Amino acid sequence: MLNRKILLSGVKPTGKPHIGNYFGAMKQFVELQTSYESYVFIADLHALTTVQNRGELEENTINVILDYLSIGLDPKKVVIYKQSDVPQVTELGWIFNCITTVPYLMRAHAYKDAVANNKEPNVGLFDYPLLMAADILIQGADVVPVGQDQKQHVEIARDTAEKFNHIFGETFKLPEPLILKGVAAVPGIDGRKMSKSYGNTISLFATDEEVEGTVMSIVTDSSGEKPENVYAIHALLKDKESLNNLYEENKGEYKILKEMLIDDLKDFIRPMRERRQKLEQDKNTVLEVLREGGEVARERAEKKMEEIREKVGLKLS
Repeated sequence: MLNRKILLSGVKPTGKPHIGNYFGAMKQFVELQTSYESYVFIADLHALTTVQNRGELEENTINVILDYLSIGLDPKKVVIYKQSDVPQVTELGWIFNCITTVPYLMRAHAYKDAVANNKEPNVGLFDYPLLMAADILIQGADVVPVGQDQKQHVEIARDTAEKFNHIFGETFKLPEPLILKGVAAVPGIDGRKMSKSYGNTISLFATDEEVEGTVMSIVTDSSGEKPENVYAIHALLKDKESLNNLYEENKGEYKILKEMLIDDLKDFIRPMRERRQKLEQDKNTVLEVLREGGEVARERAEKKMEEIREKVGLKLS
């Protein structure tokens, strides 16, 4: 691990993942774990901006670690931890608050969206870009995998690092966004982008019966030679050449094509679902992964904070 670049990513515990989440980001985290020294944290402090129910937050947090272990994230290769287990992050976040102006944070997308939708954002939502900057910078991340629409988070971290370095001396390296290519947007069962807010998802750990019901309910336009949204979902699972041959051989046979998608989705989901079911029976092992990851991340963060405290004048000599 010593000579590899450091990758850091945070996962907000906000409910069950769907195949759009998997192909849009989760899959890439698993693929990248062998080429980077990786730190993946569960952003439970960020979740408090919207989830303010103890039971819900606890359940969602456990679900995230179960999800990631089930798809192949390996705690022997990746440091997996809870954000709240690294209190140095909030300490650094406060220092960043003190060198950042309100007008600068007002340009953040989440805040602007909330105001545009006539919502009254809490201070946590307004301020969370700086907590995220602290998450990124305290671990010395070289790259942060994000979608194109999340690039601003890394830009804010870079700006904050530059400002801190200018005021207090060279301290932080500037992280780069690692734009996840993957699929641009996974279509949902209604043709729109797959999203929990639209209720048009296919669960990543769906039972065989759920897969059957969901796929058969996919809305299709029967005017073409192939159902485009069925094809687009199928394209996530099969190579283009074999898929095109399959759809050519069954041109216009929408029911048959859906049944083929069902079979392929079942084969894709089943191993992950079965791994997850086993992990659910061994909660202590899952919690141990978080405990060990938290120790590693906290020790690394504390070492950095000692340097920071000295530079800003909090550590008396």
